[in-house]
Amino acid sequence: MKKWTVDISHSTVGFEVKHMMVSKVRGQFTSYTADVVASDLEDLSTASIHFTFDVASIDTNSDDRDNHLKSADFFDVETYPSISFNSTNITKDGEDYKVTGDLTIKDVTKPITFDVEYGGKGTNPWGVEVFGFEAEAKINREEFGLTWNAALETGGVLVGKDIKIKVELEVNPTA
Repeated sequence: MKKWTVDISHSTVGFEVKHMMVSKVRGQFTSYTADVVASDLEDLSTASIHFTFDVASIDTNSDDRDNHLKSADFFDVETYPSISFNSTNITKDGEDYKVTGDLTIKDVTKPITFDVEYGGKGTNPWGVEVFGFEAEAKINREEFGLTWNAALETGGVLVGKDIKIKVELEVNPTA
């Protein structure tokens, strides 16, 4: 087995949620660590994957919104500073993969499955082999204790329940 490093400068861990029932707000976590161990990333089913996200690094392009998300209304960063994901099962699905694992937010752990597309491999200008993957999953934020909301006068709510998690990764072997 070989350890692989996520190239954070060429990767994104993002999310999107409905806002006011009519549009979407997108954001990302800019600070995270990842451990990927696999015999060969051309066959992701051999891998073990672990991510830890620094919740304080949340960025939705609005300081006011980011501060609200960090507060006790949502993530409660002072009590729960990180989110984690640990893979439990990875299966090949045609050319792609299903990566199932345990997602922990605010000390609530639930299984989720990412649909993962293998983007391929290449060699960068410094002779290092790189692999690309795109992953997507959907969760109900309320199942993880993220229940704050506000009713709209016109009906509906300010923040949708479903969160799409979108991950784009570039990984290379650990030196």
